[in-house]
Amino acid sequence: MRASSGIGSSQLRSPSGGPFSISRNQVYFPGKVSFCRAKFAESGVDGLSISLRVVPPSLLAAEKEEAKAVLSLFLKKQGLSHAVAARTINKSELFIDHLVSRLHSVHKSRYLVGRELTTLEIRDALIPYLETLFEEHGDILVDVVENFPNQPDKEISEAEVSSSSSSSSSSSSNPTLDSKRTKAMARVTEVGPAGELPPNILYLLELGLELDQIKAMTRRFPAFPYYSLEGKIMPVVQFLLDLGVPKSGIPIILYKRPQLCGVSLSENIIPTMLFLENLGVDKKQWAKVIHRFPAFLTYSRQKVKATVDFLKEMGLSAESIGKVLTRCPNIISYSVEDKLRPTAEYFRSLGVDVAILLHRSPPTFGLSIVANIKPITEFFLEKGFSIDEVRTMISRYGPLYTFSLAESLEPKWEFFLTMDYPRTELVKFPQYFGYSLEERIKPRCAIVRESGVRLLLNQVLSLSESEFVKALKRKMKKMHDGKS
Repeated sequence: MRASSGIGSSQLRSPSGGPFSISRNQVYFPGKVSFCRAKFAESGVDGLSISLRVVPPSLLAAEKEEAKAVLSLFLKKQGLSHAVAARTINKSELFIDHLVSRLHSVHKSRYLVGRELTTLEIRDALIPYLETLFEEHGDILVDVVENFPNQPDKEISEAEVSSSSSSSSSSSSNPTLDSKRTKAMARVTEVGPAGELPPNILYLLELGLELDQIKAMTRRFPAFPYYSLEGKIMPVVQFLLDLGVPKSGIPIILYKRPQLCGVSLSENIIPTMLFLENLGVDKKQWAKVIHRFPAFLTYSRQKVKATVDFLKEMGLSAESIGKVLTRCPNIISYSVEDKLRPTAEYFRSLGVDVAILLHRSPPTFGLSIVANIKPITEFFLEKGFSIDEVRTMISRYGPLYTFSLAESLEPKWEFFLTMDYPRTELVKFPQYFGYSLEERIKPRCAIVRESGVRLLLNQVLSLSESEFVKALKRKMKKMHDGKS
């Protein structure tokens, strides 16, 4: 196995505890199909991740063992014991096959030329993907892994959680997680000899969190009540305050992302921040960034780097990347291979400059192609717009695709048909769809009608109240002077 800088094969250990030292055969022959279902991988074809190549058995065995090691480390990082992580992996053969298939997909060019992956490259390919799954599924990730490709129910009702907390019977399909959650919930309300709650719980209550919020955080992340007050929680709170986060904003940040308290400040959070600042993230904006997306600093450097590398690949400058990450930090949570890249390829197929769209409207790349993006394209085409006009509208107004088709675009289109403007006005001014129909579009149009004059669509909507009145008066005076 090839060694790589930063991490060696000895740093990844098998669930049984021993290091891996399996040699690889570098001979590859196209022809064999190995595949695995991934119902939650949107970019796949009917959920299938397909690898079209023959891989020698010795290499497959090595890759499977390394995938197991990465998964084991990831599960233990989420708070599972070594024994529980090992049991989970033993029950997850199909998911391990899926991880290996994903390696073949992500690094297909490497396989085609017969170059084997280093341990670091395998880790860097799989950890961001596992983080994306964890972001989506939370503490039922173990169920997702063990039941793959069948996705378990994601939602567990509060009644079911309360029931499992108050009785020995489990309502979840994973007894280990149920037991862990039950113990963690009990720890939150555990009363000491003097009748007081645990110090970390009292501190959180004094900080402004409600007891029900702390319970909800514990249901989602059972490791939270075990965090040391002096060693984990207080240093993170002080760190956030030093960044400029107001004390009143701390409770919502911790509630949204309790995992933040479990991440090392010196080894993870601060180095990640410095890495991002070097890319152009404004250090003065950290308080706003974290408030917008508390999970931002809990992602691994591999995950962050994967997103940054993708943005560079799309043509964004370092300055633009910094601005994108500052304005829309949750872009880090989007899977590069399952979300960002397929969306970029779709808009590129329409002739859109992807770099400009990413810079102007990064949230567009978090939308579902099937459920959100394609229906909007089809909507405009059905209304008579050409593909060139649609491309122009996207280029002029990046957020166009972020609006609800049923609740925003369709009602505004229907009202536009009553406004006596040609369709080309929307091509010139697609920002029309960004204004409130009831609070801006209808009132302004009513005033224009009553005045008896005609303004360009962008004048009707984009001008401030005072400038709008001035424009109307000028138009009315010009009309009156012309008649006289």
